[in-house]
Amino acid sequence: MLVAVVSIMAEAFTASAQNIVRKRLVNPDSIPDELVLVGEDTVHMIIPERNYGRFDRGLFNWLYVPKGKWAFGLNASYGELDTDDVQVLSLIKNVDFNGKTYSIKPSISYFIRNNQSVGLQFNYTRGKANLDKLSVDFDDDINFDLHDISYYSESYAISTFYRNYVGLGRSSRFAVFNEVSLEFLSGSSRFKRPYDGVPKDTRTIITQGSLNFSPGVSIFIQENAAFNVSFGIFGLKFRKERQRTDGVDEGTRFTSGANFRFNIFNISLGMMVVI
Repeated sequence: MLVAVVSIMAEAFTASAQNIVRKRLVNPDSIPDELVLVGEDTVHMIIPERNYGRFDRGLFNWLYVPKGKWAFGLNASYGELDTDDVQVLSLIKNVDFNGKTYSIKPSISYFIRNNQSVGLQFNYTRGKANLDKLSVDFDDDINFDLHDISYYSESYAISTFYRNYVGLGRSSRFAVFNEVSLEFLSGSSRFKRPYDGVPKDTRTIITQGSLNFSPGVSIFIQENAAFNVSFGIFGLKFRKERQRTDGVDEGTRFTSGANFRFNIFNISLGMMVVI
């Protein structure tokens, strides 16, 4: 009888100890050592990273998208502004303006490592604006009228990018990322307006190269579909323009510059499908 009691207590203690170990392994406050099966490979949920003398804050890069996956993305935007006979403080009168712009950006990428991908993105952008009339009346000395002004632009671009994700949890649903892209753009614009009663037509050919850094957030809304939001905050740009007015070559201009600021007009929203 004593042996049986001791045996039962030992089995209960062993089961309890195993349960404690299991709970510790799934406790989000501990350092888990979990393996998941991806295809025919077994990978760790936490991606090992080297700490080059940095302070250890206890943060982990969880597996978000494993190596060997393909991602297909599509970003699109559309904006429109239309005013008709707007009056502002009795200074700006008879405003008749309408403008619209839209862009579409398909992309394809491949995950060369866990949470790291490289890819290509294509960008088509088109915009137009028409100012049929605008009257400005400050006083007897400063007043003028504008009319029959139009602007049209169209551009094509291709870029190669590298994106590094940082998973925010075991669920593999939320992540932040940083994207570095090298883009080449070619486009044209047309500006028509009257000058001294004579219509003028200026055409500009644009060639541009840029290096952009864009952090963002990614959320898997379904098993293979994610919603992405990215923000352009830093970039280097080189731009060449060639301009002609009424068929007469007016010359070329080369400009370059860098910006480091948050731009509310450079927010990209899109979907990504991972297979």
